[in-house]
Amino acid sequence: MNNWGHHLNLAVRQLWRNPGFATTVIVTLALSIGANTAIFSLVNALMVKGLPYAHPERMGTIYTRITGRGGSQERRDLDGEQWEWLRDGAPALITAISGGTSGVNLQAVSAVQYVHDGRVSARYFDVLALHPFIGRNFSEDEDRPHGAKVAILTYKLWRDLFGADRAIVGRKILLKGEPYTVVGVLPQAITTPLNADLYTALQPSREGEGSGTNFDVITRLRDGATWQEADAEINRAWALRVERFARDNPGAHITYYSVPLQKGETDSLRPKVLALMLVAGLILLIACANLAGLTLVRMLQRTSEVATRLALGASSWEIQKQFWIETLLLAVVSGVVGVGVGFVALRGLLLLLPEHFLPVARVALDGNVLVFTLVASLLTSVLFGMLPALAARKVNLRLSMAARAVAGASSVRMRQTLIAGEVALTVLLLAASGLVIRTLIYLQTLPPGFNPNGVVVAKASLDDSHFHDPVAFRELLDQSTAAIRQIPGVQDAAVGLSLPYESTLNDGVTLSDGKEAGQQDATDVVYVTPGYFETLQMPVLAGRVFIDADGPDRQHVAVVNQAFARKFYGGASPVGRYINKDTLIVGEIADVPISSNLDQIAPLVSEQTMYIPAAQVNAGYLSLVHVWFQPDWVVRTAGRLEGLTAEIQRALASVDPNLPFSGFYSMNDLLAQALVTQRIEVALLGAMAALALLLSAVGIFALVANMVAQRKREIGIRMALGSTLSQAMVQVGRSGVEASLLGIVVGLILCGGALRLMRSVLYGVRVYDATSLTAVVFTLGFVTLLAATVPALRIAKIDPAETLREE
Repeated sequence: MNNWGHHLNLAVRQLWRNPGFATTVIVTLALSIGANTAIFSLVNALMVKGLPYAHPERMGTIYTRITGRGGSQERRDLDGEQWEWLRDGAPALITAISGGTSGVNLQAVSAVQYVHDGRVSARYFDVLALHPFIGRNFSEDEDRPHGAKVAILTYKLWRDLFGADRAIVGRKILLKGEPYTVVGVLPQAITTPLNADLYTALQPSREGEGSGTNFDVITRLRDGATWQEADAEINRAWALRVERFARDNPGAHITYYSVPLQKGETDSLRPKVLALMLVAGLILLIACANLAGLTLVRMLQRTSEVATRLALGASSWEIQKQFWIETLLLAVVSGVVGVGVGFVALRGLLLLLPEHFLPVARVALDGNVLVFTLVASLLTSVLFGMLPALAARKVNLRLSMAARAVAGASSVRMRQTLIAGEVALTVLLLAASGLVIRTLIYLQTLPPGFNPNGVVVAKASLDDSHFHDPVAFRELLDQSTAAIRQIPGVQDAAVGLSLPYESTLNDGVTLSDGKEAGQQDATDVVYVTPGYFETLQMPVLAGRVFIDADGPDRQHVAVVNQAFARKFYGGASPVGRYINKDTLIVGEIADVPISSNLDQIAPLVSEQTMYIPAAQVNAGYLSLVHVWFQPDWVVRTAGRLEGLTAEIQRALASVDPNLPFSGFYSMNDLLAQALVTQRIEVALLGAMAALALLLSAVGIFALVANMVAQRKREIGIRMALGSTLSQAMVQVGRSGVEASLLGIVVGLILCGGALRLMRSVLYGVRVYDATSLTAVVFTLGFVTLLAATVPALRIAKIDPAETLREE
């Protein structure tokens, strides 16, 4: 024990006497370990830690797998028919569904509040093993169509809006324009997959919502049941569905199976988070290669010390043990600092993510993360301490005792190999970062198809019983836009169900004339008021747009975009044609980029879109679409934007004082929201690539600086014999440049295979994008020259005469 203490004391003294070396190692490792700690915190929260519910291993969701000639696909959404068969035909499971979260208006004590409503079926909280601490869960009768209007509040909403009044249970609150009875309050500090402010009974029907697969299902195994039994019951319950599918899709096969709920909730994020973890691992590997070179140099500088200790009787194991303890001490200190770096990096990462982007309520540096950091620190001590320890075994006692012993060519080649490896990995990370940056630039610079300048957007929830009536709906839109147009500086105003860059409603369309008559397909649908196209300044290519005369009792009309005309009419003019039996196409407008759900090949596309007059939609349509969408009041102004939002809110309040806007946005805000995933990818991958570039530059700098220090005597003699400063600099700096060039070549070879994995996240950019790869080569070339030149300039301080005198 005393022997180990002696070694530790010696290690501390050695590092204290070499603060530059110790600081370089600690900072380098702390940054790389901190990056890994922050990313692993996400991995831990999404995939390692269990869900915050009782017995999470007994919770699941149901996937549908469709296989056939065109490959296979999986999804997890249900329709109303599937839900009824599952609810009544799978006794091994407690099952529940949700219809997502929607923004609604709640009449509080003093004013109307905009809140998020989680629409869930009965037994939803039973599946989550959550029980109200006041009141009860929803009953089966309350969850039937036309059942009682009931709500369950979260603790925070109960405390903030209702003053933690325990008598709230049994009372009615005005929600969505209707009285809802509060039946329960959830406990404090609990979470659900929906993260809503309150929950209402879904009341699903066999027809579902919009006749589509719009329900998410969660399940819990009953006591004594197994997942195999549950899967068998699911497939028996849906056997008629399987037969119907096989009949309508010859050669295809459909099966249903359960997966853990945690996997289902994180499925879309899992590949991206694991890819980030891989990138963080590469950063750690680069840091280890860098530090292995530094510690190898330090070991070679200490060969005389090692030789002396060997001559005095120390064993080779004792020498190696001393080096291992020094590297272990550095790794532990770096790990402690890395935890702090990781904490800061994680906070920054969470600030970068939008609200509810992650399907977990909390990401923290818990015990799992600290264990990971400890293991990473120990692993790095092995990786960057291995070479010095091995070098200590090969010390030549006779040569090392000489005063002018210098490092051999083999050690230089070893360091060059390490740097080449660093640079190769840096090339890969820079290329990947360049591709996602180019993708973001491509998406941000798509032709807008309208004029986004000077536009303010306001959103409001119309998921309200008052506005299910088409007459009241039309009056609200007409009067509110008229009031907004009276604001000084406002040029025009209109309302649309959605805007460019936003997600749109999907619906079916039937062609009613021409050779394609009877053909059915899907399209994006947007209701708009007169003035919508003029306010956005969208070019009209043919026909006309909507006018006030396009009312509910007049000919049903539609305006379509170019993509619609190309898809259904081969690019011919659609004006004058009929769709959906009696709807006349009266105009064609330019394409605008939208976030379409028809074909999710890119975040923004120009898909077929049909615009219809808001005055011609019926009550059923209004009550359905406003559950999913908040319409946009779009305002064009020639004046200043400051203070305009308050004026717009007052204009709406003059029409309906109980209808607040939920938010105000610019078109740039909507574009940023549509590309939030790409922005996160650019920020994270760009930060990792920048760190890798910095580490590589440090490695090249250290190599050349060490060469200058080791060859000072030789350089002085050469210069005394007539060698120029530039020749000496080239001779010394060549070692770093050669290592970097080799790394660039190897890195480009790695890119040839690894970049193919990025195809699914690239849009408008080829995998082997010449611009990105050229930029990578030039960037690394510049950094290499800079990192090699700066330490080589020290040669200018060498005095040849002094060197000769020393000789």
